[in-house]
Amino acid sequence: LLPSRVMLLRATRRASMRGFFSRGLAVSAAQAATGTGGRRKMSALELISKRRRGERITMVTAYDYPSALHCDLAGIDVVLVGDSCGMVELGYENTQPVTMDEMLHHAKAVCRGAKHPLVVADLPFGTYEISSEQAQEAAYRFVKEAGADCVKMEGGRIRAKTAKKVVDGGVAVMGHIGLTPQHISVLGGFRAQGRTAKKARELLDDALALEDAGCFAIVIECVPPQVGKAITEALEIPTIGIGAGPGTTGQVLVYHDMLGMTTHPHYKAFTPKFCKKFADLGESIREGLESFKHEVESGGFPSLEQHSPYKMTKSEEDLFMKMLATDADERRLIHDSKAKKAQRNGRI
Repeated sequence: LLPSRVMLLRATRRASMRGFFSRGLAVSAAQAATGTGGRRKMSALELISKRRRGERITMVTAYDYPSALHCDLAGIDVVLVGDSCGMVELGYENTQPVTMDEMLHHAKAVCRGAKHPLVVADLPFGTYEISSEQAQEAAYRFVKEAGADCVKMEGGRIRAKTAKKVVDGGVAVMGHIGLTPQHISVLGGFRAQGRTAKKARELLDDALALEDAGCFAIVIECVPPQVGKAITEALEIPTIGIGAGPGTTGQVLVYHDMLGMTTHPHYKAFTPKFCKKFADLGESIREGLESFKHEVESGGFPSLEQHSPYKMTKSEEDLFMKMLATDADERRLIHDSKAKKAQRNGRI
């Protein structure tokens, strides 16, 4: 027989290992119900591995907790907290007015909902162009204050040095070339890019420079499909296309666009041509709101039978009615007293 001390040590180790595995495998009731239990958190390195395995990548631009949660439950790989929230959520004409504080507010909400996707936050216009140190500071705020996994910045070769500085500082960077909405003042509006051989080659050079700078992925926006495919084939890191054809590693769409969330004319004016609606929730939302308005105005909602669940006992109800009657009598006496006093003073 082993000495008692050795037996006790082995028993303690077995109990410790059982605890370790149970903690590692345990899932919450919500995770069990939604099927998210056991999923690993997506990382920048895993995205690169998916690219090498020839697997497609899904990315959705979302701006709040509910949309991030839906993306998580659907198994989306990446959630981008895009500065397009300025147009989609805040009603701005373009992305330029969006502030760092506004982006942090939305990023915090998204990080609470997206527990498994990689969360990428857009560096807003004016927070990274002045210097590499400014970009680092903004990136650190997203990671430390909001909980984002990494950041995205617009621009090609001109941003390579900045991207390298942020990566060297410990924050992963996703690049963005093609149509760069923050630069519409220079581009002359939301226009497709890379439509000539020279411009297409420049975009390829931009992508290679960002890869060399350490970017783990690059968004390619609004370019001909041949250009998107050529850039993807030239890189070892993933490309995420938006209006760039089917030849990129992955695709990204805005949550509200792809689900047909909004039918307002302001929104329709900015819905891009390349977007596919996978649902028409905006129409369902409008119908639901109109039904609510009609039922409230007609007295159909709420009903006593279905929508009034909180009850009083009969004895408490009788006592309450007596209190109301007493209160009414007291108010009447007070009113009569005031009226008589006013009469005596000649006011009536």
